[in-house]
Amino acid sequence: MADLQRILRELRVEFGATASAIIGRDGFLIAGDMPERVAPETLTIMCATMMGAAVTAHSELRIGQPRMIRLTSDKHEMLMTGAGRKAIIIVVVPRESNMEGLQQKLSKISEQMSE
Repeated sequence: MADLQRILRELRVEFGATASAIIGRDGFLIAGDMPERVAPETLTIMCATMMGAAVTAHSELRIGQPRMIRLTSDKHEMLMTGAGRKAIIIVVVPRESNMEGLQQKLSKISEQMSE
């Protein structure tokens, strides 16, 4: 658990993450680094629902499993990526963040968690 918290703090330092979490695919919070005003239960269950919908859509299209969901707003981007069969990594960063570097970092974290 301490390693997961360290990973989330690194995302804040390296990429300016304003919120990040590792959740179960059922929406259960495993580790989080979020502002106090955020209701973790709401965020995690909605993110798990979005990932579940993407998995279902990809399955219906027979195009494999989705690796990452990227949502864009005026000032921020949210990335969600699967981390093994049971977890999802969520990170919210300012749009000016190094998105290519962040995607590479998330892929590396995901691989480590899948082992």
